Amino acid sequence: MGPRAASPETWIQPRRKGLYVIPGDFYIDPTHVVETAVITHGHGDHARPGHRRVVATPETLAIMQVRLGRTSKDSPTALAYGERLRIGDVGVWLAPAGHVLGSAQIVLEYRGARVVVSGDYKRRRDPTCTAFEPVQCDVFVTEATFGLPVFQHPDDGEEIGKLLRSLDVFPDRPHVVGAYSLGKAQRMIALLREAGYDRAVILHESLRPLCALYEDFGVGLGDLEALNERSGEPLAGEIVLAPPSASLGPGADTGLDPVRVGASGWMRVRKQTKGRGAELPLVISDHADWNEIFRTIKDVGAPEIWVTHGREDAVIHHAGTLGLKARALRLVGYGEDQE
Repeated sequence: MGPRAASPETWIQPRRKGLYVIPGDFYIDPTHVVETAVITHGHGDHARPGHRRVVATPETLAIMQVRLGRTSKDSPTALAYGERLRIGDVGVWLAPAGHVLGSAQIVLEYRGARVVVSGDYKRRRDPTCTAFEPVQCDVFVTEATFGLPVFQHPDDGEEIGKLLRSLDVFPDRPHVVGAYSLGKAQRMIALLREAGYDRAVILHESLRPLCALYEDFGVGLGDLEALNERSGEPLAGEIVLAPPSASLGPGADTGLDPVRVGASGWMRVRKQTKGRGAELPLVISDHADWNEIFRTIKDVGAPEIWVTHGREDAVIHHAGTLGLKARALRLVGYGEDQE
């Protein structure tokens, strides 16, 4: 940041409604209805209905349309990665975040300073969305969902291998994978395909609209079948994807003793595994782990780090040992349920 650059804490502030950009008069991922919202991605704790004006990637706007109906009161503004927009006195552009389809980092430029609000992100390869791209900046705003050293996610392929081996061991039992409708479901399918699983994947009805949208955007998922169309047919030996809390419907798993599969970064924690009823826990996360958070901080080269939603204190402490200035934003309203 140059000697005459505007100090970021004077023009970006955490407020009750979310992170507010003063010279642009807009919020990033607001938790309450606002005039202008710039949205990082389509998960419900970041993309909410009712704003007058919404700016997001075309994919995120399409996801919001499917999930929320009308995206905003006025016509939304679709902003492709790298395309520039001026909102008030602030230059705004989006860079890929690697979290889910259409997820974006919000890059803010004002009076010689650059701040990157990363939203939720991950660094490992994901065939269902554009990979994270580091952007050099003066302040980097990072999530801390898995901001503890214990969270070091294993190789995704090894975790999927556990699922396929379990299918071999228990061919008479369906394997029911708890997967959220946006991001996790599509990624699980893609990982299965990469591992050579070419049979139909059975989908709970609530997962079908966003799987169809992913395919509309060119993300191939292979053969998918609807669970409600398999009524009365045997599910033994099948992989079924359903929301973690969903019922499979009348008679769908009666007498079949399904293997309940958890697919989440939280499967690293035994208490979480037990609480979610996972017989087969798979540590597959759509967020950066501890090492990836600090790899990212190094890659963006920011001397100042702002930390939000997660294990803020641990990330701040470790950033300090690296000679970085760090602070917690203490924003509320952003959950971990999509993991």
